[in-house]
Amino acid sequence: MARYTGPKSKIARKFREPIFGPDKVLDRKNYPPGQHGASKRRGKQSEYAVQLMEKQKVKYTYGVLEKQFRNLFTKASSRQGITGDNLLQLLEARLDNTVYRLGIAPTRSGARQLVSHKHITVNGEVVNIPSYQLKAGDVVAVREKSKTLEAITNSVAGRSINKFNWLDWNAGELSGKFLTYPNRDEIPENIKENLIVELYSK
Repeated sequence: MARYTGPKSKIARKFREPIFGPDKVLDRKNYPPGQHGASKRRGKQSEYAVQLMEKQKVKYTYGVLEKQFRNLFTKASSRQGITGDNLLQLLEARLDNTVYRLGIAPTRSGARQLVSHKHITVNGEVVNIPSYQLKAGDVVAVREKSKTLEAITNSVAGRSINKFNWLDWNAGELSGKFLTYPNRDEIPENIKENLIVELYSK
């Protein structure tokens, strides 16, 4: 399966959550897409369907494909601690997600594009792999010749104060340090990671 490039509002309506950011269509139509709209009778979902829906929501939120997601889950399972928390920490430690969290790009898909087009460095070296896993102490920065890119300057200009405790932002250098993995209560996404753990445990 290739990465989803269709209408984002359709996916947001499917999960009834603005997983890609503020969405005017979702505000108007807060029900799943389909020709019958909100009037269609929908039976009670099975336990498996609820778990699968949660996994799909996380995959769309972070822009991860199935094989990548399964590999991350395997890695999370092998680490000490709570598997669900470990999974979210690994997702947050992805380079594209960190570029988004730092405010260098307004969306995760935008961040993924900046990384792929070699506008981002890690510890001074260009890295063009969006799934690159950061470690504590890694410094993520905008490449020197990319600092005047309109997409980056506009995003940084609209950036609010640093709101993520696991990241340290340097506005003058357009760089940020990944301090540590975030605690579960610091990750703002509305995710029920226990459902994903139950799904993969079957």
